[in-house]
Amino acid sequence: MKKISVFIIAVFSTMTIWSQNIIPLIGNEAPAFEANTTNGKLAFPEDFGKSWKILLSHPGDFTPVCTSEILELARMQDDFQNLGVKMAIISTDDLLTHQQWKQSMEDILMSENSNVKINFPLIDDSKAKISLKYGMLHGWGNIKRDVRGVFVIDPENNVQSVIFYPMNIGRNMKEIKRLVIALQTSMEENVLTPVNWEVGDDVLLPYMPNINPDLRSSVEPGNEYYKVGINLWYKKGLKK
Repeated sequence: MKKISVFIIAVFSTMTIWSQNIIPLIGNEAPAFEANTTNGKLAFPEDFGKSWKILLSHPGDFTPVCTSEILELARMQDDFQNLGVKMAIISTDDLLTHQQWKQSMEDILMSENSNVKINFPLIDDSKAKISLKYGMLHGWGNIKRDVRGVFVIDPENNVQSVIFYPMNIGRNMKEIKRLVIALQTSMEENVLTPVNWEVGDDVLLPYMPNINPDLRSSVEPGNEYYKVGINLWYKKGLKK
């Protein structure tokens, strides 16, 4: 009877944890938190101000796929900075492990004859409180191992994109950069990006330009806009 009671308590406790593990949806305000990081104390997203923000989670420090991802992200830091993006990395490992991992990766970067340092913070979430807030714990086997989540958050601290990858598949950092540019372009220009869009490609309009009063001066087809089929209006390429 005692074993059954312990089992029921364990199941109830696990279900309680998982009931809190709700993924923030697109359009939701990004959950706020405070934590220790390799760059000191962080109040997220407040400390990142009006920047765009990327929060990436990973299953564990010193794992091969995670290491390859963070190294690539470090190499691309200037690209993201030029886009007005600030980044933070999170897992349920503790701060000491993060610091050791960071040093090992900077040693790799140095071996490439690179002066690159990892400037973005690695967040200590050893109690898994932040991971629960962001719905990053997806497996019953180990409730303290994040999956590879990517949250793109706009300057008003609203979630604009949510992506999850399995633990065995590395993320494409160039695609995440393309996603940020597409989100910024869509927001700034009031346009949509079509399939396989790349920077500088033509974009879609969410309206017919010849009935938009703000565009009366430049609605001639073949000038800035053109139509494909009966309902696809394009605007010629925007450079970013």
